[in-house]
Amino acid sequence: MTDHYAALGLGASATLADIKKAFRQKASFYHPDRNDAPDAARRFQAVQKAYEVLSDETARQAYDDNRRRNLLDDPLHTAQEIWQAYTRNLLNP
Repeated sequence: MTDHYAALGLGASATLADIKKAFRQKASFYHPDRNDAPDAARRFQAVQKAYEVLSDETARQAYDDNRRRNLLDDPLHTAQEIWQAYTRNLLNP
């Protein structure tokens, strides 16, 4: 499961304004026309998908419910995914 909050560099308590601001910043940074990094297109798509889900109230609620369920079902796997996404974002801003 992809962590949409990590893709935008946000926490789960982010407001819609925070989500929009983070999306604009990340999308501008990772846009393939502006960023020559080999993974820029993939990261740009991840940012777009994260925004699609988190900016829609119904989709965000479903995502948050599923995210909480996954944390309870397999906490070790979920923690590893969150940690990997965090370190990836930390090392490649």
